[in-house]
Amino acid sequence: MEDFLEKMAELFEEDTVELTDSIVDFDAWDSLTSLSIIAYSGEEFQKSITSAQIIEAKTIGGLYELLKSN
Repeated sequence: MEDFLEKMAELFEEDTVELTDSIVDFDAWDSLTSLSIIAYSGEEFQKSITSAQIIEAKTIGGLYELLKSN
């Protein structure tokens, strides 16, 4: 989980992120960030996700749950 939070902070250009943080509220949220998350999910979780699924996850915690689910 700590590695995931560190990676999300890096992708969203923040010092830290919390599980309750809203994905779309980050200043760095854009299509490039979405693509970076999609690439990360494939590399680290062997999971293929879409931009719509990222938005539907709503929070960093929701995204983590999406990536951990089968």
